[in-house]
Amino acid sequence: MENNFRIYNTLTRQVETIVPNEEGKIAMYTCGPTVYHFAHIGNLRSYIMEDVLEKSLRFVGYDVKRVMNITDVGHLSSDADTGEDKMLKGAKREHKTVMEVAQFYTDAFFRDCEKLNIKRPDVVEPATNCIDEFIHMIEVLLEKGYAYQAGGNVYFDTSKLSDYFVFSSAVEKEQMMVGVRDDVQEDANKKNKNDFVLWFTKSKFEDQALKWDSPWGVGYPGWHIECSCISMKHLGEYMDIHCGGVDNIFPHHTNEIAQSESYLGHKWCNYWFHVHHLNDKSGKMSKSKGDFLTVSLLEEKGYNPLVYRLFCLQSHYRKPLEFSYEVLDSMATVYQKLAKKIGELRDEGSVDEKGYREFRTKFEEALKSDLNTSMAITVIYDLLKADINDKTKLELIKDFDYVLSLNLLQAAEESKEAGCNVDAELEAFINEKIAERAAAKKEKDFAKADAIRAELLDRGVAIKDTREGVVWELV
Repeated sequence: MENNFRIYNTLTRQVETIVPNEEGKIAMYTCGPTVYHFAHIGNLRSYIMEDVLEKSLRFVGYDVKRVMNITDVGHLSSDADTGEDKMLKGAKREHKTVMEVAQFYTDAFFRDCEKLNIKRPDVVEPATNCIDEFIHMIEVLLEKGYAYQAGGNVYFDTSKLSDYFVFSSAVEKEQMMVGVRDDVQEDANKKNKNDFVLWFTKSKFEDQALKWDSPWGVGYPGWHIECSCISMKHLGEYMDIHCGGVDNIFPHHTNEIAQSESYLGHKWCNYWFHVHHLNDKSGKMSKSKGDFLTVSLLEEKGYNPLVYRLFCLQSHYRKPLEFSYEVLDSMATVYQKLAKKIGELRDEGSVDEKGYREFRTKFEEALKSDLNTSMAITVIYDLLKADINDKTKLELIKDFDYVLSLNLLQAAEESKEAGCNVDAELEAFINEKIAERAAAKKEKDFAKADAIRAELLDRGVAIKDTREGVVWELV
């Protein structure tokens, strides 16, 4: 099949047409969460865009099998094999066992995914299910001379590779320099500073909660080994697309390639898809900052999680995105107005096949152009203005929303129902109160402005200040 679906390949640093290993089928892998805490909305940006990629590939006709790991062991607080074990850290914080913490936050992660309409991957595999596979791969790497034992641990020997820094040599080498990154420390057991741990024994943590017997002593796997093994277990020796956030590029994905291709003896994955950071005004969002934004917190503040999804889709996945509540307010207004316009369409007549094909092609082309979700949404606005009948528009929006997953038709129905509940008298009252509140704010009488907001809320009307002005909705 010829789909001409193009994405930016981090490995080659250029936009390329996807040519799968098996015609018509895509083997896709997603780096899953380390389940020691709630996912913050920056993490979830990556999962939203990977979800859109999977659905887009299905939309244009590919048979996609997507696999995701759950990291419930082996991920240290530094990605470079130093610091505290993240799962043990979570267990200490909450006075629970590691597996209780893992189950709680795995469930929480998938609840967040449901709220954001992120499809559950076809296969979800916790790392603790695959200890035998990890041990086997490490044994083979030792036999082939790509690994060595030192200080009780097993390390991958990066000096055996002609090019360890496969993504971008200069950047990766600089990141690896001790002192450049606070979280990189010298490990006296390593032959080379770039080497990484395949298996830890008690030499690392005496109090490690999860440990297993191995040929090298009681211990547990390093973080990087799990994605290689889990992907091969479910997708075989050849993978088409590997996904993750840009922070996974080095060292995690660099190490995955090193160990996988050394083990297999051939190229492993052709395309690497990375989503950029979500920032706030202080920089990259991360759990290490203490308080962090979650889907539940957005809900508590009155936002529909799908407004956040729309916020992500309005930008390109390869661009940093800056979060603020002002921008989210604007996006809530955009979502509300779009739902209202769709709600005005009448489900009558038959589909205009020519018009249907024309707009479906435009939508597909936006997706195929390095997942240009902003352009795909623009196609919906063009469709709403187009000179074709409402039935065709509704069918197209239904199809498009398989990929966008914004519940557009449901939101349109809710918008219609809300409109039916607002008579002219109530609307006049609302507008009058909004004007009174604006005058009070101008006079800096904020107590009166707050009292008017409360009065409206008592009448079942919630108001929100946005850059475009005050918007209201029935609650």
